[in-house]
Amino acid sequence: METGLTENTDSLIIKLSLPARDVRYLLERGYPKASAIRFVGDHYRLEKNERNVLTRVIIPPKTAIARNKKRLTCKEVTGNKILFDGYNVLIAIESMLECHTLWLCDDGFVRDTRGVFRSHNNTNITIEAVKQMCSTLSKCSIPYVKVLLDSQMSQSGELAAIIRQEMVLSSLQGEVSTSAHADFDLKNAGSEYVIATADGIIIDAVEKVIDLPAAVIEEKGIWAEMII
Repeated sequence: METGLTENTDSLIIKLSLPARDVRYLLERGYPKASAIRFVGDHYRLEKNERNVLTRVIIPPKTAIARNKKRLTCKEVTGNKILFDGYNVLIAIESMLECHTLWLCDDGFVRDTRGVFRSHNNTNITIEAVKQMCSTLSKCSIPYVKVLLDSQMSQSGELAAIIRQEMVLSSLQGEVSTSAHADFDLKNAGSEYVIATADGIIIDAVEKVIDLPAAVIEEKGIWAEMII
């Protein structure tokens, strides 16, 4: 299996190993996450991007366990309706396609650390990410898919049209819509849907979640990096 591990990523994993251990130690003893990362980051003189990786990857133990219990595989969601956190899923898949590092976080979910959400623009990579998303979904025996996009993002209407077209080509039944309060809609969707997202706040609010980027990279023979 390919890992996509670069020399820079290898060095970063080694550099963050001890800081990650110390942050986990503090979190296990009830220290607030932000304070723990700030204290450890200052001690090890970590750069902003390195602290950002720790923030994304390291999860308080009780939260990590609770989230992991909600996580379903493609096989486990067969027959269920899926509600997609559109940008969250697609940006992670874009990161994979552009060979950026994806991280397997303590709660079992795969995340990137690029922080491009508000500056996102539709590109050929976006179109390829949509194809990858729909291709993986088409193999999961899903009866209905609803993709929700944040309407405050530029080009969200254009992206919705791209997804609709690819869903038709992939024989996926469902809809694509935009919303000015997408996070609220996702958190309050109810038990009718399994939610596709890696957003921790949304995961904490819902019953069942599928980590689609993890399913895509597994299908592609790629794996996310870990800090242990």
